[in-house]
Amino acid sequence: MTYPKLVQRLTVFSFLYLASSNGRNHFVSAREKDADLSAGKLRSLGEVAMSERKFKEAVSYYKKAILLEPENAANYFKLFRVHSRMRNLSDALNDISKAVEADPNHIDYRVQKAKTLMSVGQCDEATIELNFAREKGAEQSKIEASAKEASACANEITTATKAYLDKNWEKAVRFLEMALGHMEQALDLLFMKAQAEYNLEDFYGTISDTGKILKAQSKHIEAYQLRGEAYFRLGEHDTAVIHFREGLKLDPEHKGCKVGHKSIKTITKKDKRGDDAFKAENYKEAIGHWWDAMNQDMSHLAFVRPVLLKVVEAHTALGEHDLACAEAQKHIDNLESIEGLLALGDAQIAGELYQEAVNTFRTANDFEPNEKEEETAERLKKAEISLKQSKEKNYYKILGVPRNVKKKELKKAYHTLSLKWHPDKNIDNPDKEKAEKMFQDIGEAYEVISDEELREKYDNGEDVFENQGGGGGQRQGNMHEQMFRHFQQGGGGGGGGGGGGRQHTFHFG
Repeated sequence: MTYPKLVQRLTVFSFLYLASSNGRNHFVSAREKDADLSAGKLRSLGEVAMSERKFKEAVSYYKKAILLEPENAANYFKLFRVHSRMRNLSDALNDISKAVEADPNHIDYRVQKAKTLMSVGQCDEATIELNFAREKGAEQSKIEASAKEASACANEITTATKAYLDKNWEKAVRFLEMALGHMEQALDLLFMKAQAEYNLEDFYGTISDTGKILKAQSKHIEAYQLRGEAYFRLGEHDTAVIHFREGLKLDPEHKGCKVGHKSIKTITKKDKRGDDAFKAENYKEAIGHWWDAMNQDMSHLAFVRPVLLKVVEAHTALGEHDLACAEAQKHIDNLESIEGLLALGDAQIAGELYQEAVNTFRTANDFEPNEKEEETAERLKKAEISLKQSKEKNYYKILGVPRNVKKKELKKAYHTLSLKWHPDKNIDNPDKEKAEKMFQDIGEAYEVISDEELREKYDNGEDVFENQGGGGGQRQGNMHEQMFRHFQQGGGGGGGGGGGGRQHTFHFG
């Protein structure tokens, strides 16, 4: 490597080769010698730093050159180029503006200022600069495209702003999108677009645009608030809380973030109380907590709609089938969905509205898009079976229990009805035949529903007894006799003749 090239390389790495007073050579940091360099030398060092992509060093050299020559427009222009490369457009605009102040008639500076103004969304000012350049003799071909773009951009901003003030959110978003296409970093216009998207309930659009804002300016507290509110509306409460907290770190007393944070905490607390009460089978209490949560903000449909389905389930558990169906219908009336249709169908089945349930599940089965095809098909099949059984002999209805009855409740219902319709309890009943028939049907129903295999067949619409179609009457008679003997065998002694009725004890195995 030749000596001149060696000296150049050492300069690039910010060191100068100097001879010491005693003849020994040593390196001295160039930063320590900058004060002795001319403005021209500093600009040269800045150029070298730029070529090496050492932008911070270049900025330092050019700023020192400006201190030495504050009236030299070239210094500001070179600093402008560095800040532009760094995408620091705010500083770049400041630099080029000072270059224009130092040399007002420099056409290229005016054009660069216009382009920078447009990049940050100041299209009206860009138009002014380009008009000035045209008056100073700039070649039409060089500025024609920029002038046309700046004028279009200015008109789009004006139209978008008017639409925004008129609350014509869709139009505002459309023209802001067009205007932003000319720019690189117009955070005020991007925030306006995010707000318009929020009012259009395009919450994903709001999240996307506020994310861009926060990437460029991490302390934009209004962006944190708006983004938190968008996540809240989507029902993503945990993520919303994170954004409200970030805003509160910047300003603990920020009203919007405080209100948003408190609202979520209140809603989630009441919702959890409802869930806990439901698990404890305190269904009325659960319904109360859930309604308290929903009433905090009934417009918050991403939360209200799923909670309303939990209310439907609680009313069904309480046997309040009319209320369950009514609440499920509210869900569907607001916006038809698979979840709402399935909830309504289940409530109708529980309320023995089998034909209505079949119709509801058919609607669900035909719903598009349907991500629960197998589930809706299965529900429809069961509803059709229930409808068929309701027209014949419905064992669940005979026992007065829901189709999802558990063994404990099943046995309790059976005991109560068997005692009520026992023949010995209905000796004086003028409709003893009805009592005997009921007693017989209760025994048959219990035999089927209490047996897992028979119950599964029955629920699937299959025959539970061989020759069921032709031998049902005989079987019912035999069952009646068996049940009657079972009661007889459990009887104790009794008075004779006119000494009163015989007492019987039913032993429930």
